[in-house]
Amino acid sequence: MTSIVCRVRLSRHVLGMIQLRRCYSTPATVTLLGKQYPTDATSNVTSAIIDKVGRNLYMDPSHPLGILQSLISSHFRDFNSLTGFSPIVTPAQNFDDLGFPVDHPGRSVTDSYYINRDLMLRTHTSAHEVEVFARGERKWLLSADVYRRDEIDASHYPAFHQMEGARVFSADARGKAEVEEDNARLSHHLARSNIVIEDVPHITPSNPRQDMHDPVLAELVAHNLKLSLNSLMLTLFGDRAGVGEGEPLRVRWIEAYFPFTTPSYEVEVFFRGKWLEILGCGVVQQKTLDRAGVPDSISWAFGLGLERIAMILFSIPDIRLFWSQDPRFLSQFMAGEITTFKPYSKYPACYKDLSFWLPGTGLHDNDFCDLVRDTAGDLVQDVVLIDSFTHPKTNRSSKCYRINYCSMDRSLSNEEANAIHAQVISSLKDKFGVEIR
Repeated sequence: MTSIVCRVRLSRHVLGMIQLRRCYSTPATVTLLGKQYPTDATSNVTSAIIDKVGRNLYMDPSHPLGILQSLISSHFRDFNSLTGFSPIVTPAQNFDDLGFPVDHPGRSVTDSYYINRDLMLRTHTSAHEVEVFARGERKWLLSADVYRRDEIDASHYPAFHQMEGARVFSADARGKAEVEEDNARLSHHLARSNIVIEDVPHITPSNPRQDMHDPVLAELVAHNLKLSLNSLMLTLFGDRAGVGEGEPLRVRWIEAYFPFTTPSYEVEVFFRGKWLEILGCGVVQQKTLDRAGVPDSISWAFGLGLERIAMILFSIPDIRLFWSQDPRFLSQFMAGEITTFKPYSKYPACYKDLSFWLPGTGLHDNDFCDLVRDTAGDLVQDVVLIDSFTHPKTNRSSKCYRINYCSMDRSLSNEEANAIHAQVISSLKDKFGVEIR
C-alpha cells in the first residue's frame, strides 16, 4: 500500500486542537441551548454533539436538507408542517410512550445520548408523536434534528435529521368514507403516472392488524398509507431515478417490524441501477393514540432520514458535507431546486492504525467512535475495526481500528495526521485506561 503525504502546513486551528488536553471527568453540569443541566453517571453527551445542537440545518431553505424538507412539505400541502421542538426529551417520551420494550437496545447508553438519567437527546422524531396527537393534529409533518451514537463512515453521523408524517382517521363510518374517497383519488393519480409498484399484502399473519381495529378499516388505512407514500416517491424520484427515457419509476414494499407500528413496512426505490431503502412506516400502535387522548381513531405514520434521501438526490458522497460551512459547498444549492453536487476537493486520505488491549470492563465500538469524533472532529472520514484478538494464554482481548483522516476542505499532511492521531491515543488512554500495543 502506498502512503500519500499531503504538503500543507499545520493550521493554527488544528495545532490548538492537538495541544488541548481534554479532561474526561464528567462535569457537574452540561449546557445545551443556553440552559444548564445536572449530570450523573449516565451522562454521555460529548462536546462534538453539543456543538451540533441548535444548528437546525433543515430550516435553511437553500441548504440541501432544507430544500428536501420543503419539497416533502409542499407534496403534503394540506398537512400542518411542524418544527421547533426541543431535542431534549425524557426516556419516557423517546421510548415508553411508543411501546419500546424495556430491553430494547436503543435505550442503552452505548446507543443513545443521555444528559442524565432523566433527560436525553431524542433519537427519532417519533419522540413527539404523543405530544402532537394530543394537540389534536390530524394531518401533520414534523421535522427535527435527532441524535444516535453510531459508527463513523461516509453515510453515518451521530447528529442527523428526520421528517415524520401522520394522518388520523375517525374509527367510524365517517372515517371509513374519508379514507375510501382519498384512496380513490390517489389510485386514480397513480394509475395515470409512470410508476411500477411491487406491493405486499396490506395485512398478513406475519404483519398483522391490531386486534382492536376493524378489519375493513385497518385494511383501508394501510392501503391509504401505501398510496400516499407511493405518490411521495413519485414526487421525489419520478424524473430523477436515472432509468432509461420513458422507463417507469419502480417502488418496492417490504414487510418490516417497528415497536410503534403494526402492520409495518419499508419502502425501497430502484435508483440508478440498485434498490435503495427510503423510509419506514406503518399503522400507529393504538396505545400511542390512547396515551395522547385520541379515542375512537386510527392513524398511519412514516419517518424518513433527510440526509439519506438528500445524499441520493443531490449526489452528495459524504454525510459530513451537510455540516460544512465552506462556500464551495453551500453556494451550489438554491431554494426549490434539486441540483447535482459537484465535488470541489479530492484530498487524499491518511490512514492510521490503532491497536490496544481492552480494559477489563471492555470498550464498546460506539464509545471508541465518540472519542475519536470528540478529539478529531470532522477530520475523520471513517473508522473500521480491522482485527480482534484474544490471547490464548492470558485471555486478554485486543482490537485494532483503522482511522481514515481526511479533510473535506483541504489536504492533511502526514505530520498533521500523526499529531491528531497521537491526541486520539492520549485521550483513549486517559479516558478508558487502555494499553497500546
